[in-house]
Amino acid sequence: MTQDTTSPTTPYRIENPEEFARNMLRLFEEGGRAMAEFLERPDAKISPFSAASEVNEATKTLADIARLWLTDPSKLAEAQTALVTSYLDLWNNSIRRLLGEKVDPVAEPEPSDNRFKDPEWSSNPYFDFWKQAYLLTTHWAEDVLQQTEGLDEQERHKAEFYLRQLSSALSPSNFPMTNPEVVRETFATNAQNLVQGMAHLVHDMEKSGDLLKISQTDTTAFEVGKNLATTPGKVVFQNDVFQLIQYAPSTDKVREVPLLVVPPWINKYYILDLTPPKSLLKYAVDQGFTVFVVSWVNPDERLAHKTFEDYMLEGILAAADAVKRETAVEKINVVGYCVGGTLLGSTLAYLAARGEEPFRSVTFLTTQLDFSKAGDLLLFTNDSQLTSLQEMMAERGFLDGSRMANVFNMMRPRDLIWPYIVNNYLLGKKPFPFDLLYWNQDSTRMAAANHAFYLREFYNENKLAKGEMTLAGVKLDLKKVKLPVFELATKEDHIAPAKSVFIGSKLLGGPVEFVLAGSGHIAGVVNPPDKMKYQYWTANKAAADTLDEWVRMAKEHPGSWWPYWVEWLTKYSGDWTAPREPGENLGVIEDAPGTFARTKS
Repeated sequence: MTQDTTSPTTPYRIENPEEFARNMLRLFEEGGRAMAEFLERPDAKISPFSAASEVNEATKTLADIARLWLTDPSKLAEAQTALVTSYLDLWNNSIRRLLGEKVDPVAEPEPSDNRFKDPEWSSNPYFDFWKQAYLLTTHWAEDVLQQTEGLDEQERHKAEFYLRQLSSALSPSNFPMTNPEVVRETFATNAQNLVQGMAHLVHDMEKSGDLLKISQTDTTAFEVGKNLATTPGKVVFQNDVFQLIQYAPSTDKVREVPLLVVPPWINKYYILDLTPPKSLLKYAVDQGFTVFVVSWVNPDERLAHKTFEDYMLEGILAAADAVKRETAVEKINVVGYCVGGTLLGSTLAYLAARGEEPFRSVTFLTTQLDFSKAGDLLLFTNDSQLTSLQEMMAERGFLDGSRMANVFNMMRPRDLIWPYIVNNYLLGKKPFPFDLLYWNQDSTRMAAANHAFYLREFYNENKLAKGEMTLAGVKLDLKKVKLPVFELATKEDHIAPAKSVFIGSKLLGGPVEFVLAGSGHIAGVVNPPDKMKYQYWTANKAAADTLDEWVRMAKEHPGSWWPYWVEWLTKYSGDWTAPREPGENLGVIEDAPGTFARTKS
């Protein structure tokens, strides 16, 4: 695309120099105090999943890459020459453009790159220069890494991850003097935006736990039970680790076989019940299912001893027993989401080994049973990191939710970190209200014993997939699980990669209906039919050995996978029967969403 040198650029001038000077002085004073406070926070110290520890890890990893290149001076010189040549091309183009010529850009961002959407990134030669210089440098660094020899798969994966962190951080869109929108706002408000942004930073530090929690949404706009998690229901059972919610029927008849939903304990269950139009739980109720959901406790030090085994025995199995007692049905259907699905898969293997089967079918949503291809999270579970993490959890009895939230944000820094730093701290604006991001920030703690087991036994050692895991004295073998399975993976999942989900599905001993949905770990699951936002793929043949092979034979369908799943689930849900009011047999403890879902970290 040839650049248009006639495009208008914004005239930059200070309207009130005196006010501008006062605001800049306030900024330096408040910034100094904020920096001093930040340096005293856990963020600035080497500890598991903190910013300081990740910067340290990134420095070591990229230094190792540099040392490898220094062993081949001729190759290094060739790479450096390529970078310098691209810079010279950019400089020459910039000079020609200033002289009035129309020139093609040396580097252009991808159409989906929202960092450079502002028109001045192209129309203003100054900002365009910084944009192109950044793109040239990052593309060069990626090429250099790709050409680096002597790295094993894990080392390359680690280097790619930290290069992505570094390149995301160094974008000119993240700096006040090289972001046109920030420059305009600074001149228009006489730097009041930067002063307000510093106030936002101080506020975020004050309300954060262990690690800085950058505000991603206006948290005052939402309240659990008021405008989130509003599907009518009752808590009908509870123990130390969960509350069981039963939803009120919305149809004049319901399916005989009830449905139990097991969400992850790393976040709160109401991602599946955000608002009525986005609620998978409400959708299932409206299709005539009697729906129960596990609402996990937000544990403190009193539950430090609760293990993965306890979450199976006192969690899933206790919940399944309660559902059967409430509905007087011998076998039920069950859904597991993310780590809730991993716990469910382990539980099914445990039951199969004992010759017990309280379920008719199982649905896994973005669930990993094999962790050999578990993506970026594998980088946070090596032996040294797990040892440090266990030492920290041993002192407190739990892992603060901010640490896992920090990890998830680092996996998508361009989407989940830097846009909010720019909006909140440079533009001085409040984040927009967004229900999904409110849920994302409503993190939970993790019981020490349970979380240590999960990270080490699954991510670090992959024992379930290898057939080496034992729970409650029982050796687990997924091949013994003969239940019909609906397995959903999502195409852009960075937490449970589709390839990893597919590999795990091949370990099960029964029929598996594998479905691939568009988008990622959350939006791919929470995709209501009326939006027609994403698509899903199905394949009639189950004989594919790899995900790539499966995709080649798959058929694409527009819209949500929810109706397709309901059609599948109906086959295992029996006849119609009279609607069931919550707590008819177990009694009612309190209204949904319950105390556990409302408990803050």
